[in-house]
Amino acid sequence: MSESSSSSSSPTEEIVRLIKRLSAYVTFKMSSLFSTSIRNLDSRSVGAIAGLAIAVIFTWRALRTTGEPPRRQPKRRMQPAETSQSNPASSPPDVSASHEDNGVQDVVDHFFQPVKPTLGQIVRQKLSEGRKVTCRLLGVILEESSPEELQKQATVRSSVLEVLLEITKYSDLYLMERVLDDESEAKVLQALETAGVFTSGGLVKDKVLFCSTEMGRSSFVRQLEPDWHIDTNPEISTQLARFIKYQLHVSDAKPERTAPNVFCSQSIEQFFGSA
Repeated sequence: MSESSSSSSSPTEEIVRLIKRLSAYVTFKMSSLFSTSIRNLDSRSVGAIAGLAIAVIFTWRALRTTGEPPRRQPKRRMQPAETSQSNPASSPPDVSASHEDNGVQDVVDHFFQPVKPTLGQIVRQKLSEGRKVTCRLLGVILEESSPEELQKQATVRSSVLEVLLEITKYSDLYLMERVLDDESEAKVLQALETAGVFTSGGLVKDKVLFCSTEMGRSSFVRQLEPDWHIDTNPEISTQLARFIKYQLHVSDAKPERTAPNVFCSQSIEQFFGSA
């Protein structure tokens, strides 16, 4: 019966019983030693006492270690070879940490990514803060390309409206064209009004000028002294290069730059980056 009980006892209980026995033995020895004169102690008695004390100390430390919960071992970083053999459904802690780092980096990249400028900012930058702009109608604002076509109809290009309205927000805009009769002039004004060009507040009908010759348009430009002039006639661009700060020459074919202050583009939408 005693054998079964001792076999079922835990290691901790056995150590406790061992300490109790040692304590009782040490107590007995100490009492017998102190009852004897110190002079009668020999080296063997002193060694026995020291040995017992050391045994008690080590036993007590072993008991403390057994009673404490085991410390968690640091998880070993998985090597690439082990990762390939591991269960794909379970991810090591490093993978989740890597995902968190990537998420933080994505937020930082998104926050500091370059902001795309608006069309208004591009227009202002391209015009170099120019406060006055003159522009031809035919081939730039209108679909038609000759005064003869204006006798039949006038059509505003829908793709140019956004750029045109942005220009009127930052600059004093004047539109001009050569026409053959009063009916053509009326058709142009009606087309501009229908397209909503006059509703923005930056352009009024009084700033739409008409003349009967190409030289008349050049004369308008020189009198107004704009910072920019936009035209399709290369001869006028060449003539005005000495008097106007900047010019934009618009042509379907790739035009050649005739002067350092004359820029070239297939359309004003393309020049301002909205096409």
